[in-house]
Amino acid sequence: MIKKKVLDALNSQLNAELYSAYLYLSMEAYFESIDLSGFANWMRAQAQEELAHAMKFYDYIIQRGERVILPSIEEPPSKWESAHAVFEHVYKHEQKVTGLINSLVDLTASESDHATNNFLQWFVAEQVEEEESASSVLQRVKLTADSPGGLFILDNELGQRVFNPPTKGE
Repeated sequence: MIKKKVLDALNSQLNAELYSAYLYLSMEAYFESIDLSGFANWMRAQAQEELAHAMKFYDYIIQRGERVILPSIEEPPSKWESAHAVFEHVYKHEQKVTGLINSLVDLTASESDHATNNFLQWFVAEQVEEEESASSVLQRVKLTADSPGGLFILDNELGQRVFNPPTKGE
């Protein structure tokens, strides 16, 4: 059994992960609207990854014999000024998610919920990867600021990203 405070926080994080997927789908739609299909592909893969994260929370809550609560998902923005602005948003968003995960870890430690704390360790490591990935693309987008050709090359590179769902044990 999960204490109410932890269960509420897990359900809240589930909603945050669904919002992340929603945000990245909105970013995908933006990139499609400006004919940057590689950037759009990167965002679709990111949205799929966030949905997988959400499902990990969903499954964990159920595995622990608790009830999943699905409140409304906040509407994400739909317009940005540039690819640079989008990836600034991505990087800041991933930093925010890292903070949410860290707060959850702190809560489970204070509530002596060792099982949930253990479950969250995968997300702690995952957020290091998420921030690094967002930062890496952001830095490359910055390098293309005065080079439409560079943006085209980066678009082709980002078009190669493929979503690999986590395995059952991950």
